[in-house]
Amino acid sequence: MSPAEDERSLPLPERWPRASKFALSACAAAVAELVTFPLDLTKTRLQVQGEAAGRCRGAVPYRGMLRTAVGIAQEEGLGKLWQGATPAVYRHIVYTGVRMVTYEHLRDSVLGRAEGESFPLWKAVVGGMSAGAIGQFFASPTDLVKVQMQMEGKRKLEGKSLRFRGVHHAFVKILSEGGIRGLWAGWVPNVQRAALVNMGDLTTYDSVKHFLLLNTPLVDNSVTHSVSSACSGLVAAVLGTPADVVKTRIMNQPRDKQGRGLLYKSSMDCLIQTVQGEGFMSLYKGFIPTWMRMAPWSLVFWLTYEQIRRMCGVSSF
Repeated sequence: MSPAEDERSLPLPERWPRASKFALSACAAAVAELVTFPLDLTKTRLQVQGEAAGRCRGAVPYRGMLRTAVGIAQEEGLGKLWQGATPAVYRHIVYTGVRMVTYEHLRDSVLGRAEGESFPLWKAVVGGMSAGAIGQFFASPTDLVKVQMQMEGKRKLEGKSLRFRGVHHAFVKILSEGGIRGLWAGWVPNVQRAALVNMGDLTTYDSVKHFLLLNTPLVDNSVTHSVSSACSGLVAAVLGTPADVVKTRIMNQPRDKQGRGLLYKSSMDCLIQTVQGEGFMSLYKGFIPTWMRMAPWSLVFWLTYEQIRRMCGVSSF
């Protein structure tokens, strides 16, 4: 049998390992995103309450996570809790696929982790932050569409006309109004947030999992994956919420014909205005739904991802 025939006889994960890992991580992320999306919508609505744009047209009462979610369901319909889910799934196909493949490549090929040995925390941090930043940069346009579509129900309640008819129309309209650059509006705080979140998510999950495997009687099973994902969800929420608040406000602000924001000049300007106008703790608006979303998201994603890797003959993460 020739080398070419030998290669064609190999299973897909061995013939195209990175493409296979990309596809598997994208599938796991899509499942986790659909399950936890209502909490993401609630978080987004909480984060824009009290900002400058809201004060100009009359403050919206801060209702908290549960009452905000119930209010959306009562005032706009239960289905609106999944408004913006389509671009969110698109976003995670790109974002999660890229970050997972990038992290494994950096960890195993660049940073040189050896099987069965401890991996220095600083290397895991470098790998996690780099992978998150790269993945989020590529996925930033889909994140922009997701955030803006999540706010459509609120615009309807305020008596304003809806901006978008659907995901495709949102992409086309943003592109026509702001050009290619407009699709990457808010990418700086977006990438900053992703770097911090992945320092919490990827770094924590990988470090906790391998610490448990090397130093406790636990084996590589669902219990270990669950404990590791619980730790990663909490750390990711603590590190990522302030950058998430800034990112959401920059993406949701109105823009002029050149695509420039009318409320904030930059992510730093948004950070300063938010702290000065609403206090430091406003940076943690939406923390509870963020954490309550990240915890189950992390659990669903990592359990699904580890299981489908095993089912497809790919080694454990």
